[in-house]
Amino acid sequence: MLYNINQHFYRRGNMKKGNYNHTLAACCLAYLSQSVASTFLPLLFVRFGSEFGLSIESLTVLITVTFFTQIFVDAAAPFIVRKTGYRALTVTATVFSFCGFAGLSFMADIMPNPFFGFLICTVLYAIGSGLIEVLITPIVESCPTQKKAGMMAFVHSSYCAGCVAVVLLSTLFFKTAGIENWRILALLFSAVPFTGGVCFCFVPIRTPEEERKRGNVRDMVKNPLFWIFGIVMICAGASELSMSQWASAFAEAGLGVSKTTGDLLGPCAFALLMFIGRIIYGKFSDKVNIMKIMLGCSVLCILSYLIASLSPNPIVALGGCCLCGLAVAPMWPATFSLSARYMPNISSVVYAAYALLGDLGCTGGPTAVGMLSGSSSDISRGLMFSVIFPALLILSLIAASAVVKKNRSLHKTCTN
Repeated sequence: MLYNINQHFYRRGNMKKGNYNHTLAACCLAYLSQSVASTFLPLLFVRFGSEFGLSIESLTVLITVTFFTQIFVDAAAPFIVRKTGYRALTVTATVFSFCGFAGLSFMADIMPNPFFGFLICTVLYAIGSGLIEVLITPIVESCPTQKKAGMMAFVHSSYCAGCVAVVLLSTLFFKTAGIENWRILALLFSAVPFTGGVCFCFVPIRTPEEERKRGNVRDMVKNPLFWIFGIVMICAGASELSMSQWASAFAEAGLGVSKTTGDLLGPCAFALLMFIGRIIYGKFSDKVNIMKIMLGCSVLCILSYLIASLSPNPIVALGGCCLCGLAVAPMWPATFSLSARYMPNISSVVYAAYALLGDLGCTGGPTAVGMLSGSSSDISRGLMFSVIFPALLILSLIAASAVVKKNRSLHKTCTN
């Protein structure tokens, strides 16, 4: 049935000449939905503690469930998309996201235990986010565009722009309408996946299997770069989300600044610098050594975590949070670009595997911060532990560089 729906919308979409710029715009909307999923709820963690009596352990569970759900979806999506097609499954993803965001406006109030209301909504929009993570990257990579690495970074930058918009709009809403009316804002944010779903009904879509012959998954698994880039994805996800998920609570409860100041100088500035970093990287990605860029950003990421966790000055500590956004900016899209460059005929299954591993890092990082912190006033202890993620990323990139050099030398020897 989903296949028929997919074909129906494809024919309807072809009533007008397809434009892949519209496809890229729809992909940007999908990542905007992801930004709402990852940014909106953490802004309300302290509020949920006072309104519903949720402990930091319960809030940590919500983060963990979000990303474990995404991991499960990442694993299942490649098998589902073979039956449904990309269009139908992408529209389905936006439906799940819409239901999750809209449900936040009432589920906690109608459930006997508010925590389970939030849990249900979290699972719903996590399913949508997981599908988006698996589906959008191969769609972007397969669009007939030049400077694919730059375009990949540009589309991924919409996630960062969405995070900035969520924080700014939420802050403005809370200041004008009052934070007690957060349910209305949750309902308003549900319009983002709804609009994206409508767009995906009509835009043209290509996949890696249509653009080129699909590579053998077994051969890719035997390639050491597959595993090395997988570790890079885990570390990239953990490095980014460990800071972004806890920045608001760290600023408000750990540093003692006001919620408005904490949100603006914490997650908002983090996302803004991440957005700027991805735009700059996208512009020059075809002129620079991507691995060297990622190595430099990993060192900068370590420095930012140390500043945030060790500085006794709240403003300097928040500066460390912001700096981390710039440091992690190229990590996620650059890893996809590197894998496409050095692993020929990469298939959708491999993209899904990397999305799964990235979400594993997105789960493990914030969860480790929450567990090691113990209380909202001691989040700096968890953040200090997180330097291990960019450190492992550096080691992985060094290993990847060595494998690439070895493969090049072997290729030259064979051709000679």
